[in-house]
Amino acid sequence: MNQSYQKYTVADQRMWRMLFERQMAQLPAIASRAYLEGIDKVGFVANHIPDFDTETNSRLRTLTGWAVEVVPGLIPQQDFFEFLSNRKFPASTWLRQPDQLEYLEEPDMFHDTFGHVPLLTNQAFCDFIGDLSRVALRFIDVHEAIAQIGRLYWYTVEFGLIKEDGQTKIYGGGILSSAGESVYCLSDAIPKFPFDVRTLLNTPYHIDRYQDHYFVIDSYEQLYRSVPDIEEILSETYLVAG
Repeated sequence: MNQSYQKYTVADQRMWRMLFERQMAQLPAIASRAYLEGIDKVGFVANHIPDFDTETNSRLRTLTGWAVEVVPGLIPQQDFFEFLSNRKFPASTWLRQPDQLEYLEEPDMFHDTFGHVPLLTNQAFCDFIGDLSRVALRFIDVHEAIAQIGRLYWYTVEFGLIKEDGQTKIYGGGILSSAGESVYCLSDAIPKFPFDVRTLLNTPYHIDRYQDHYFVIDSYEQLYRSVPDIEEILSETYLVAG
């Protein structure tokens, strides 16, 4: 599939600008340093929707070897993990409407692109996603194992927090693209726990409201180094041969 950039309307461009400016008014103080640096590295700006073919992918390939892969929306799990294992991040191209500002049933391109793509400039984070996806493909026919990997992905790539210079910052794309959850997740009233593989593999999550708790990593290298432990735990549990 192609992005078909020419199909974006004036209203789409206006929506991107509004969402971008709304998030960038608050994220510099609360988002991960690597994410904020990634915004500049991939060239995201308020005045136009990113063009994957002429802008985004050439920059990503130079930095980490990754690229954005256009998909129609939610895709089968095997397809999703195969894209990631091949250093392609699936992203939809449709943009939310004004009545969808605060809640979407499935991710739009603002979530996929603004929320996730900037961190694809960080090599350790990219290596984590790629290696985790290769583990997922090994267990793709084991339903509960994939469910467990989904929980870990949810609490890291989508809704993860990171400790930087003694402060808790946001790196999960689901939070970074949400005006409300960006503030909510950092409240002292919301429990936050240290990253622990076994805990994340067995902690359910919510898809229709803010999370009850969040998990905090010490670094992106910690995520990358955790993949062998994830694979070992799943291997011991499900006895899948390598």
